[in-house]
Amino acid sequence: MIPAGWTEAIGTLAAILTTASFVPQAWRTWRTRDAAGISIGMYAIFAFGVALWLVYGILLGAWPIIVANAITLTLALMILAMCLCYRRGPAAAPAAEAERPR
Repeated sequence: MIPAGWTEAIGTLAAILTTASFVPQAWRTWRTRDAAGISIGMYAIFAFGVALWLVYGILLGAWPIIVANAITLTLALMILAMCLCYRRGPAAAPAAEAERPR
């Protein structure tokens, strides 16, 4: 059996890594203003799932679950918002330019 300290350490490391995995996507999308390759449907479903994990953590009073999922939900919603915003903005301009008759 794994000692309790190890269980907490594994859970904390898992929370840090899975939460941090969204930072590069959020940073790239914000920096480039390009969300063309991101699935809005996937991020919407994912954000809903993370929101449920957050509620679950709150119901359990499990701070590692609450903190990790609150941060992950924030990042996922930021990426989702950028998808909705940038697809109508600068990223859409080249496509509209190409369709214009000459």
